[in-house]
Amino acid sequence: MNVLKCSGAQVLGCGLVLAATLSAVSAQAPRGPRAGVDWPGFRGIAAAGTDDGAALPVSWSVPDGKLVKWKVPVAGLGHSSPVIWGDLVCTASAVSGTPDPQLKVGLYGDIGSVLDTTPHKFLVMCFDKKTGKLRWEQTAKTGVPIIKRHPKSTHASSTLATDGTHIIAFFGSEGLYAYDVKGTLVWRKDFGELDSGFYMAPEAQWGFASSPIIHNGRVIVQADVQKGSFVAAFDVRTGQELWRTARADVPTWSTPAVVSMNGRDQVIVNGWKHIGGYDLETGKEMWRMTGGGDIPVPTPIVAHGLVFITNAHGKMAPIFAIKPTATGDISLKEGETSNAHIVWSYQRDGGYMQTPIVYGDILYVCRDNGVLSAFDAKTGVRHYQARLGDGRTGFSASAVAAGGR
Repeated sequence: MNVLKCSGAQVLGCGLVLAATLSAVSAQAPRGPRAGVDWPGFRGIAAAGTDDGAALPVSWSVPDGKLVKWKVPVAGLGHSSPVIWGDLVCTASAVSGTPDPQLKVGLYGDIGSVLDTTPHKFLVMCFDKKTGKLRWEQTAKTGVPIIKRHPKSTHASSTLATDGTHIIAFFGSEGLYAYDVKGTLVWRKDFGELDSGFYMAPEAQWGFASSPIIHNGRVIVQADVQKGSFVAAFDVRTGQELWRTARADVPTWSTPAVVSMNGRDQVIVNGWKHIGGYDLETGKEMWRMTGGGDIPVPTPIVAHGLVFITNAHGKMAPIFAIKPTATGDISLKEGETSNAHIVWSYQRDGGYMQTPIVYGDILYVCRDNGVLSAFDAKTGVRHYQARLGDGRTGFSASAVAAGGR
């Protein structure tokens, strides 16, 4: 069964679950995603993780069926989050040839990989949002995975992306695929081996997780791997490579984001040696900085005219609030917490796995130990810090916000 939802380090359940409050609309693609209706990629519209366009339940129960409209089983393993457009709910999964593939979530420090050399089926599927009925399922590829995965991970950890006309699936070394909303393959790309693992132990393969995004007719992918890291843009209609820019960084698992400022679109990427911004049209680097944790996972988010980036692992767990008008190398010097381009920062309050959210004027950051911090997004002033749970259960899922909660 596929694991699609996590709370802390505990798996909520298997399959795909839809809360009863989602509305049903026509599958005809509008010009852009609609609040309260569409959830087009990882973390929703603009990766914000927020949506006040629909009333959401405060609580629900999958075992009891409370406020659950439908539930369907999904074969295989996949940390890919569902995406929604109109009346379609789509996700991805990888089905192992072994009946009991290893998946071990929780708090532990093992850096080893799962040895599973059986052929896998890499699946993309879409369901009817009203009923949960399977609309279509396609096997993108069948074969032994090129790269191994961590026991906590899956071979389908990247979330799909959709613009209402195309559905983009990224399985790392297994390729990038574009389908139409009826499930017809439109194009595919093969990047060869994309080895994501701990840079200090290259033999430890952990699996790919960065999700594709779609913006203004372009598919953007970030592939920070052991060798040959890059960020690239492709025409969403044809798959034509529009540009590819090499990156000098260790493996990361962050999804890129886009910020629009002064009529110019900029691709923002997280990293350790190379956090930065790239011109969406050309791929030219606009700014860069170093610093932070050496296993970057959270996605950059944009709010109040600032870009918020956090990462962790090793000695550092910073938060940076950056002006997207930055140019050149904006790295902080030793002892600095701000400069002409970085409005504010903290060195030890960032998240490891969790992407933060900005809701209203507040930036919320939860660490894997359950410590939640709330900051004024514009100034960095800390409003409060509190612990969620008893501190013994790890938090890896990212928060969402809606309806004042």
